[in-house]
Amino acid sequence: MPDGYKDIVVRACGPAAASAMSNSLGRAPRRHDFLGVPIDCLTFAETIAAADRAIESRQSLRLVCLNVAKFIGMRKSAELDQDVRSSNIISIDGRGVVWAARLLGIAVPERVAGVDLMEGMIQLCAAKRYRPYLLGARPDVLQNLITNIRHRFPGLELAGSHHGYFGPDQEREIMAAVKCSRADCLFVGMPTPRKERLLVRYHDDLGIPFTMGVGGSFDVLAGKILRAPRFVQDVGLEWLFRTMQEPVRLGPRYLMTNAAFARIMVKTLASKFLSGIAP
Repeated sequence: MPDGYKDIVVRACGPAAASAMSNSLGRAPRRHDFLGVPIDCLTFAETIAAADRAIESRQSLRLVCLNVAKFIGMRKSAELDQDVRSSNIISIDGRGVVWAARLLGIAVPERVAGVDLMEGMIQLCAAKRYRPYLLGARPDVLQNLITNIRHRFPGLELAGSHHGYFGPDQEREIMAAVKCSRADCLFVGMPTPRKERLLVRYHDDLGIPFTMGVGGSFDVLAGKILRAPRFVQDVGLEWLFRTMQEPVRLGPRYLMTNAAFARIMVKTLASKFLSGIAP
């Protein structure tokens, strides 16, 4: 285990997580089928360890975070479905996915939220002198994010940054600049499915070992959006907390995707129950 790495995990997630990480080094992802979608049942510490190995060895690792909205989106878009499935790690972000998978008998150890994972990776970068690139959000939000993480992690050296408000005609030039930065990891703070498509389109050419889409994590870490209190996260109502802050944008989306996901789970559980009592 790299010097100082266990201390990072202890600070981020506690001694138990550090112990789990020690046991996970060299272990392949525990991939399972969840209602036709592959998921990797890794802990936070195991995920950080996998990313660290990728950066150290300069091997390619693309991570995608799966929540209820993305799960439903995959059923509507063949392109998004393929983009998610082709990822090296499909991390379980949504509390709803965690609970549903456990109901179906999949041993999910914990939720690995994208914003927590990004924060943990930034901490790792500062400690091990990795250079991240930040791509996404509005220019003012991006600047606040950079100010905040540099204040929290003084040793952090960024490979570069660029806001996410650019058109298709600028995409190649911006991604060429990302490639030239020789970053160790890339965080893309854009909506689904744009971030997934962008990473699939350019991942092999970039030569950046670890890449992940982080959605609204830039807004949270920049202080633009408040993170739900821990007890709200634990009872699975973080989506409601977010909706209260952005009701017009998020309200319809969460209502539609949550309702669709509930219907799928009710149908699946009813089918399992009926098959179990059939003669």
